[in-house]
Amino acid sequence: MTLPANIRVGTSGYSFEDWRGGFYPAEIDKGKMLDFYVQHFSTVEINSTYYRIPHPAVFYHLARKSPQHFDFIVKVPQSLTHRRQDVEKDFASFQQSIEPMVQSGKLSGLLAQFPYSFKYSAESLEYISIMSQAVAPHRLFVEFRHDGWMNRGMYDHLRAQNVGYVCVDEPQLTGLLKPEAFVTTDIGYVRLHGRNAEKWWDGGDRRYDYTYSEEEMIQWRDKVRKLATKTTKVYVYFNNCFRGQAVANAKQFMELLGGR
Repeated sequence: MTLPANIRVGTSGYSFEDWRGGFYPAEIDKGKMLDFYVQHFSTVEINSTYYRIPHPAVFYHLARKSPQHFDFIVKVPQSLTHRRQDVEKDFASFQQSIEPMVQSGKLSGLLAQFPYSFKYSAESLEYISIMSQAVAPHRLFVEFRHDGWMNRGMYDHLRAQNVGYVCVDEPQLTGLLKPEAFVTTDIGYVRLHGRNAEKWWDGGDRRYDYTYSEEEMIQWRDKVRKLATKTTKVYVYFNNCFRGQAVANAKQFMELLGGR
């Protein structure tokens, strides 16, 4: 059996130093990490753009090094999700950066990860509309952290704007989202952050220090299979990247789905 054609599994980032000696060969050149990664996965999230906008040459080389049917989701800069001012101006420089990826045909969408402080309101819904217009024609996927977003108003607004909802798995702490699986467009999107409740509010890499059990992944396997019946494609990204746990879980998840 092989992985269902409309389900793509990968990790949230790939160029981590603490993956050496585990997933990557210990002496691998950093510039060769993607070459190694694409031998195992068909998609990846680029999260480094959250912190800074790279030179367009970075995306040119990412697109050049990846196979024809490999695709990328790129996270928008935190200035667009946290400061939330001058969206059009900030996106202009981001758009210039990702243009080589756009030209390659391998950019499958943009991820906007909003902070816990970004709560449901009429103003917040309007901001999502503004952002979706600013990033057009690219697909926009939004991830919320505050559970106040779980309501019919959010669902209807995202559907009307053709904005994708990101299903999340994270610690079940007060105020965080439940691990519910549904879609607002024809594309499904799942991010698994781990369930490290003890370190979640501390921030930093240790927040994502967690290994999913097979039982926990089977629960998501069943959810993803259902999403796949309602969509043209489902992306599943493991963000528990601390010390390569995301890679191990992503590979196990593909096996559970029927991949080799």
